[in-house]
Amino acid sequence: MGCTMSQEERAALERSRMIEKNLKEDGMQAAKDIKLLLLGAGESGKSTIVKQMKIIHESGFTAEDYKQYKPVVYSNTVQSLVAILRAMSNLGVSFGSPEREVDAKLVMDVVARMEDTEPFSEELLSSMKRLWSDAGVQDCFSRSNEYQLNDSAKYFLDDLERLGEASYQPTEQDILRTRVKTTGIVEVHFTFKNLNF
Repeated sequence: MGCTMSQEERAALERSRMIEKNLKEDGMQAAKDIKLLLLGAGESGKSTIVKQMKIIHESGFTAEDYKQYKPVVYSNTVQSLVAILRAMSNLGVSFGSPEREVDAKLVMDVVARMEDTEPFSEELLSSMKRLWSDAGVQDCFSRSNEYQLNDSAKYFLDDLERLGEASYQPTEQDILRTRVKTTGIVEVHFTFKNLNF
């Protein structure tokens, strides 16, 4: 009946101390884990922030990422021009040069054939350049607040020459500027100042 513990009681006490120690360590680790929920309206920049976190706090984009974004760049470029061409009709804006009608038809045909994710043919590239430099297209572009247009339209359309090169590879900036409709949940893990996000 003394102050001594039985073997079983000592083992139970040791287990209890280990459990408490593990709980304390887990609690300290959990305090370093921060869960961040990013919400916002469509096209408000949520995916862009995730891409930027990947560049800044991870090792950036992989070779596979660059490969996967190449068709997206092509598509965003063609679709941006198509959005302007459709808006011209809706806003009653005419081409500066009537010959651009042929170029517009060629671009629309590419979209109709679902070939907008492929590298630009010489013919398509030339048509897109002529369209982008057309006064009517530029007038319609200046009214982009009146219709839906990707905010990266000017970035890609101003750089048609580079995008049309046979050796074209997307840059980090190209990937940041792409627009892909995101559905579902995207989970990204990164570390910043010894905190896990």
